[in-house]
This record gives sequence, C-alpha cells and structure tokens, in this order.
Amino acid sequence: MEPAWKAAMAEMAARVTPYQPQLLAGIESRGFLLAAPLALELGLGFIMLRKPRKLPGATVGLDYALEYGTDRIEMQADAVEPGQRVILLDDLLATGGTMKAGLDLLRQAGAVVPAVATMIELSFLGGRKRLDVPVETLLTYDE
Repeated sequence: MEPAWKAAMAEMAARVTPYQPQLLAGIESRGFLLAAPLALELGLGFIMLRKPRKLPGATVGLDYALEYGTDRIEMQADAVEPGQRVILLDDLLATGGTMKAGLDLLRQAGAVVPAVATMIELSFLGGRKRLDVPVETLLTYDE
C-alpha cells in the first residue's frame, strides 16, 4: 500500500474506533474504496449500500430526493442485525443527500449509527447540517 493511503487509513481508523463500530458500511461506489480496507484494518465486517438491483438476494431500500431528482439506495436485507453499531462511510460529503439516505436506510434496518465518516467534506455545501450524528472527515474544503 502507498504510504499516503496507509496514513489516511490509520487516521480514519483513529477517528472511527472511539465510536465502537461492529460493522462498516460503504456507499456505492467510492465509499467501498474507503470502507472495505478500513474494515479489514479494524477486523470488522463490511456491507455495501448500492443503487437498485445491484445486490444479490433480498434487499431493503429507501427512495430519496436529490437536488436534481430522486434516487434509491439498497442493502441486503440481512446485512445488519438490530442494534448493531455501524459507521457509514463515503469518499465525499457534499450536500448530504446520499449520506442522509444511507443513514436513514441503516436505521430503518435496525442499526445504531453513532457517526458517519468521509475522506473529503465540501463544507460550503452544508451537507453536515442534514445529518444528526457526528461527521468525521480527513480533509475539509471551505470554498
């Protein structure tokens, strides 16, 4: 692994570990690149939140509004046990619509989501304001 990626994973691990996650969830598709290696690093399970009809087996989903229309996010129906602590990860937090949908979907499935985490946050778009949990981010752009 490249030194910069190792450093980023170590910093992200340090930020999410205090929330005592049992699983990490990644949002399609770049969130997978963050959540999967971090789950491996922490010895945790990893689940995928994907666009419709991309996952095998039974799924549960949530329709949500975007600034330019609507979309849907799904996960496998048996991916989370009620009460499991899940940290939701994506590469970028912009307006917060997709992250909020992922948060709502995990809660709908019975998960406890103590925080979300991203590699980059575009704070000038206000996405953090849509979320009712702490947001851990490695790099923030103010404009």
